Amino acid sequence: MTKPSPTSPAFELQRDEFGRLMLRTESGVAAEEVSPVRAFPLAAPQEGISLLGSDGHERLWIARLSELAQAPRELISEALAEAEFLPQILRIRSVSTFSTPSKWAIDTDRGPTELLLKGEEDIRRLPAGGLLIADAQGLQFAVDDPKVLDRHSRKLLERFL
Repeated sequence: MTKPSPTSPAFELQRDEFGRLMLRTESGVAAEEVSPVRAFPLAAPQEGISLLGSDGHERLWIARLSELAQAPRELISEALAEAEFLPQILRIRSVSTFSTPSKWAIDTDRGPTELLLKGEEDIRRLPAGGLLIADAQGLQFAVDDPKVLDRHSRKLLERFL
């Protein structure tokens, strides 16, 4: 059993034969399927993780992921990665026009793709200096640190900021 914080009960976390994340608390006998959800996915992604039951109610609150033992921390991180799809923009190859709407050809950590930027308001600045870019289909793309992009990508991006 793992103890996430002094105020939370001890728990056991494992995957069942179907790959579902199962939670067993010290007070409960049966294991229950849970899904991890971040309380603050952009501002504090490693803090405030809720394990929700299939009915949507919280079963366990984890203040900080770093407080967990390695095995449950890895299981929760894997489950979050499976549920969250946030490709990282590595390079902006081209843009169709410097006014909006604009079609961008980009390289991401998931491969090359295109996005359609409807307006400059679809580029949000994040507290840590990164950017979150929403395309016309509602997909989100992240730029962790615009300064790390190559010079060509930075010049294209600056035209929209």
